[in-house]
Formats: sequence, C-alpha cells, structure tokens
Amino acid sequence: MKIISYNVNGIRAAITKGFIEWLQSANPDVICLQEIKATEDQIPTEDITAAGYPYQYYFSAQKKGYSGVAILCKTEPKNVVFGTGLESMDFEGRNLRVDYDNLSVMSMYLPSGTNNDRLGYKFKYMDDIQEYIVNLRTEIPHLVICGDYNICHEAIDIHNPKGNVKTSGFLPEERSWLDGFMKTGMVDTFRHLNKEPHNYTWWSYRANARNNNKGWRIDYCLVTEQLIDNIKRALILPEAKHSDHCPILVEIE
Repeated sequence: MKIISYNVNGIRAAITKGFIEWLQSANPDVICLQEIKATEDQIPTEDITAAGYPYQYYFSAQKKGYSGVAILCKTEPKNVVFGTGLESMDFEGRNLRVDYDNLSVMSMYLPSGTNNDRLGYKFKYMDDIQEYIVNLRTEIPHLVICGDYNICHEAIDIHNPKGNVKTSGFLPEERSWLDGFMKTGMVDTFRHLNKEPHNYTWWSYRANARNNNKGWRIDYCLVTEQLIDNIKRALILPEAKHSDHCPILVEIE
C-alpha cells in the first residue's frame, strides 16, 4: 500500500495550485490530509472522485476555515472512525482513521504551540493522544499514523537547531514527548531508511526559506513496530508545492 500524508494548508487553495492533477500523478492508494480548512460541502468532491478517489472522508473543525483532516482512498475501507471520542481534541477535527483488513491508517494534525495559550493545549493533546494510541494498539496492532506532528524530533530535523531551542516545535519538552511516544513502539519510517540531514517537510514563507532549504521536518509517517519489516520505501516529496508543507510517502508491503 502506498500512503501519502500532506498538510495542504487549505485544500481549496491547494486545488487552485494543481493539487488534484498532482494527486493523479502521485497515485497513492491512500492520502491523509491535514489542515484542510474547509467542510465537505466546500470541497469539489466530484473532481476528486474523477481523479480516482471515490472514498473520501472529511473531519472538519467546528471553527470555520480552521484545522480539519481528511483521508482519500481508492479502495473502500471496512471501517472509518471520525475523531477519538475525546471532545477536547475532536472539536478541532484532528484525527481520522480508516481500517482495512490488515492495516489501519490515521490522519493526525497535532496542534501548534506558537503562542502561550495554545502551548498548554498542545501539551494536553500530546498526553491524551499518546494514551489513546497506546490503548488503540491493543485492538489494532498494524497502525500507520500519518500527519503534521508540529514537532522536530532531533537536531538533524531542523535547519537551525541552536537558534530554535526556545521555539515551539523544537522545545526540549516537545522533543522529549515525541521521543517517548516513539519508544512506546512506533517507528519513524523516514529515519528508519534515511539518516541524511537537510530533509525537511515545512518551510516558512519568509526570507525565501524554501528555496534556501531552511526548513523543519515536522510531518511523519509513524508505524507500529510490528510493521517495521514491511516498510519498503519512505520518501519526502519536496517538488510538490501546493502548500508551505510538502507531502511525505511510505510504502507498506
């Protein structure tokens, strides 16, 4: 199964920049989207169906034009779960899961902590989602959690680690949480196969950051450790430019 994850920073804006044509070319079996910033009735679902994705699931935030996740599938899943059942997370539309016979795929959009009131919310979300995932894995051992985690794990994942040590997304507490979350039995598919620096998934719109590759790797496809031998490819796709993020890809046998 070829799975792509992509924070589109507004699906309607991404579509005006050629997202649907790119999707046809990339041709994943499943694509997880984050920050769709739209409700289903605002999205050209018929165009997406025509592109080969008749099974579309959208979980939007209650606040209009904010957050939200989606999963587009070529093949109908046997089960779809909208949210986590925790209202403190679900009102912002941050988790959506599709289940197939031997694999489940979640699209997750972890909050940003760029201002102080949101940082507290982010830490609560991190604690709650870890507990939720640990419990979920007792039912679903073959789980892929794709999305924008809004955290750089290691210094290798950010262009200026010393200059960003006090910036949300690279705070020691955030990095420690992500490290601990992985140690519960999750594998960073990209780092499992690629140890090279200067591989990023998000760039600021300021100071020509993308052209200078001054970025952050904050988007991940994590899989449960039971799938480690099934990871065939894990790539970052920086040539796709419909957003301030770029897509990431994993192939699971």
